Parts: sequence; C-alpha cells; structure tokens
Amino acid sequence: MIEQTTVVENNVQLRTLVGKVVSDKMQKTRVILVERKVKHKKYGKYIKRSTKLHVHDEENLSKQGDIIEIVPSRPLSKKKSWRLNKIITKAIT
Repeated sequence: MIEQTTVVENNVQLRTLVGKVVSDKMQKTRVILVERKVKHKKYGKYIKRSTKLHVHDEENLSKQGDIIEIVPSRPLSKKKSWRLNKIITKAIT
C-alpha cells in the first residue's frame, strides 16, 4: 500500500513513497513495487494500481522482500530517479 509522507532535507520538503523490493540483482539499484488505491470514476470502487520504480541504493543495504522508503532525486540514469531514504522492515530469510 502506498504511504506518502514528506521529508525535510536542506529546507526542502520531499515526498516519500513506501514500497517493497522485488529485485536486488543489480549493483547499487533496486526495483521496488509501490501499490496505491485509486477510486474508479464510474463505479466508485477502489482499485489497486501498482508501479515499479528503480531506486539508487549506494551501499546495497536493502534485499529482496524489504519494505523501504524512497525520496526523489536528480536523474541518475534513464530509469533511475529515486534514492533509498531508509529501510522500514527487513525481509525474514
């Protein structure tokens, strides 16, 4: 489930997202799945929508299954414009 908060860094508020790590096969990069609920226009029912984002993890701290918090950053590559803020829960291995 998406959890959107703000973090103050250098007197700038950054929006944060929470997601689950689905791939840790790349060096310094993680793929996370961010889920959110969107209300259907016509029927009013809430529907799950998900997005996969590439996240920069400098020290390779997170592993597959971890729940992490991310913040936006400058584009680091073609697909990577988010960075790891903190690990909320570690996966049970």
